[in-house]
Amino acid sequence: MDTSRTDPRPPPPGGVLWTVAGEVRALLMLPAAFTMQVAHPAVAAGVDAHSVFRTDPWGRGERSLRSVQLWVYGGDAAAEEGRRVRRLHRDIQGVDAHGRRYHALEPAYYSWIHATGFPVYTYALGYLWRPLTKDQERRLYAEWLQVGRVLGIHDRDMPQTVEEFWPHYRKVLAEEIESTSVARELVATDVPLPAPTGGPLPVRLLVRAAWPLLRRLFLRFRAFVTVGLMPPDAREAIGLEWTDAQERRLRRFCRVVRAVVPVLPERLRYLPLAREARQRHRAAAR
Repeated sequence: MDTSRTDPRPPPPGGVLWTVAGEVRALLMLPAAFTMQVAHPAVAAGVDAHSVFRTDPWGRGERSLRSVQLWVYGGDAAAEEGRRVRRLHRDIQGVDAHGRRYHALEPAYYSWIHATGFPVYTYALGYLWRPLTKDQERRLYAEWLQVGRVLGIHDRDMPQTVEEFWPHYRKVLAEEIESTSVARELVATDVPLPAPTGGPLPVRLLVRAAWPLLRRLFLRFRAFVTVGLMPPDAREAIGLEWTDAQERRLRRFCRVVRAVVPVLPERLRYLPLAREARQRHRAAAR
């Protein structure tokens, strides 16, 4: 049966998400959102028991990134990707650290995973691009609702306006978010991390030889951008420390990013799925 007429569409070309979600700067924001997700005990329990983020972090990251890109740039494939994600989570269930049963598709848990992207975008864009205007914030939230529909989340399970979102978000932070073991692991700088396995053989050999040093540098950088680009209220709810000196370093780093990325050629500035979608859109417009 053809379901294309009822499938939710991804956010529109030319919108806020279309502009920022496929650019390389977006990679810097993803760790903060993921850490906020697993700061929920139910989500942490599911990830701890069922995810390969420890044994195959690079492969998992690549697959997750492709999925996120399809939600925004996938066109007709966006809704099918949303269905695939729901199928993937259908059998994930268990008991969290407090002895409470959970199911990954429970609306409160599944919608929290989706919801974290909006506050991270809203906060981090002020560092990596420029602060959003009120109108841009509303447009971004409307587009984020559309992403939620692509993921199969019902409107009744998502605040329908940005004015309704912020009190709901703060309530979850106050009542449910905590320093879970998985969240702490994602900002730790002394955890095991396997070396990347992709790329040409000479590159793999070089990375493997230098991995003891590269691992420490990568983990420190990951922790830095994860905590720094996380909204302060979420940071506080999880119990993550952030100093004035770190804030100054983050602002210096982001100034460099804002200066360099916009002048990169499109093939370096945008991720492959986003770049292809932008090219198709320009061709159709012509």
